Amino acid sequence: MTRTVVAALFAALFAFPALADEAHHKKDPAAQGATQSSAMAEGEVRKVDKEAKKITLRHGPLASLDMPAMTMVFQVKDPAMLEQVKLGDKVKFQAENVGGAFTITKIEAVK
Repeated sequence: MTRTVVAALFAALFAFPALADEAHHKKDPAAQGATQSSAMAEGEVRKVDKEAKKITLRHGPLASLDMPAMTMVFQVKDPAMLEQVKLGDKVKFQAENVGGAFTITKIEAVK
């Protein structure tokens, strides 16, 4: 009987944090923002710095980052992305806050 009670207590200890974590993610705006960040934003390439692995974009509002329209420098997740665009290109892109740095995670020239 004692083993059954102890086993039930351990099961409850492991089950409830998982349920609480799941409920937290359903209400967590950051978790919901992950789906919003999949929307592509529009911009224009103002500078490509392959050496520094950065790109400067003039862009419209970025809802996923709660950012107004502006011109700013972004890091790129993959330096190969910088081979796909050039100065003056109109682009669609995804940006995320990765470790405190605004980072382009996807970019494509608009034709």
